[in-house]
Amino acid sequence: MTLIDPQTSPAPTAEWMPVCALTALEVERGRAALLDGEQIALFLLPDGRVHAVQNLDPYSGAQVLSRGIVGTRQGAPTVASPMYKQVFDLRTGACLDAGGKEPRALRVWPTAVRDGVVFVCRAQPSSAGSRSGRT
Repeated sequence: MTLIDPQTSPAPTAEWMPVCALTALEVERGRAALLDGEQIALFLLPDGRVHAVQNLDPYSGAQVLSRGIVGTRQGAPTVASPMYKQVFDLRTGACLDAGGKEPRALRVWPTAVRDGVVFVCRAQPSSAGSRSGRT
């Protein structure tokens, strides 16, 4: 996932959608939002970066990742699913700990913050299998 520099972040366009005020997010606590009818989970990290991943847990099928536990693994920001505790890299969506199951990746969306508003790119989300940031 590519995070956009806040200095060059976008204005609202057909591709970039304003999702919420930055003040609506709490550090290391997830929030669910709708993006074109799909639930996404937003996470604000201590360094000010915002990450957006699918809210759907690929193992349980429940919309719960916004309730996950935020942490780090070898410097990578992560979220652990509250259901079965699989751990995902918030930057790439890669499953870092599948809990003995086949790894499944999360979809991720580029994010930006401009004038205190969080934007999410509506373009095709990327997954851990994509090197270019797009699938």
